[in-house]
Amino acid sequence: MTTHEFLSGTARQATQSPGREAAAATHTTRVDLTGRTALVTGAASGIGRACALRLADAGADVRLVDLDGEALDELADRGVGEAVRLDLTDLDAAEEAARGADIVVNNAGVQTVAPVQDFPPERFSLILRLMVESPFRVVRGALPHMYEQGWGRVVNISSVHGLRASAYKSAYVTAKHGLEGFSKVVALEGAAHGVTSNCVNPGYVRTPLVEKQIAAQALAHGIPEDRVVSEVLLARSPLKRLIEPSEVAELVAYLCGGDASFVNGASLPVDGAWSAS
Repeated sequence: MTTHEFLSGTARQATQSPGREAAAATHTTRVDLTGRTALVTGAASGIGRACALRLADAGADVRLVDLDGEALDELADRGVGEAVRLDLTDLDAAEEAARGADIVVNNAGVQTVAPVQDFPPERFSLILRLMVESPFRVVRGALPHMYEQGWGRVVNISSVHGLRASAYKSAYVTAKHGLEGFSKVVALEGAAHGVTSNCVNPGYVRTPLVEKQIAAQALAHGIPEDRVVSEVLLARSPLKRLIEPSEVAELVAYLCGGDASFVNGASLPVDGAWSAS
């Protein structure tokens, strides 16, 4: 099998009207985050972008962290938040960027698909650095402020692959399982300080990362892309459609609000019952 690499948080999505895209939506969750500072990694596209828009719409001051400076600047120019162009594999810089944050959304991630025997070792190390070590350092940087004020929210964008495994995704599955464990430790340690830590576990979301996987799988299997979605990606899912980033962001917003103070140490699937099958 050929090795395929996919990046998330780097491709720009089409913009809607000026201002905040989330403002046009009717939100299920009423959350007031006025006066809170939220750091969102991988904020340039996909789930990260949707989370940044949703939290900004709730009143948070958002730090938009990503490598894609152009996409971040576009969001910042529209009043969504402050652009922080950053390589999160620079772990010292990742920790420093999180200081003073009331809310952390660890979302940035990458994907490489290959059999274990062909998986590039350096790529395996990079994925764990970006998707496990970096969230650790981001949370480490944010916790002193959260503890001092007696309030904080950590939301880790995990995956159904944090609960289940798929072939050819050894690094991604390993990283997401590691993130799950780290999130639970933060929940235990932070509870006495008013800090919650939870994982959100989406299935396949309509993001640039997934769209590239669909194209690659269509080529590999010699079938149309719509059949890739229903017959390959969602073969184990009773619900045969991709999840929209805004649906994930709505749950993230709830977890950041005051009504979710007793949701702690949880892993919340957003997967169309995939993990139930």
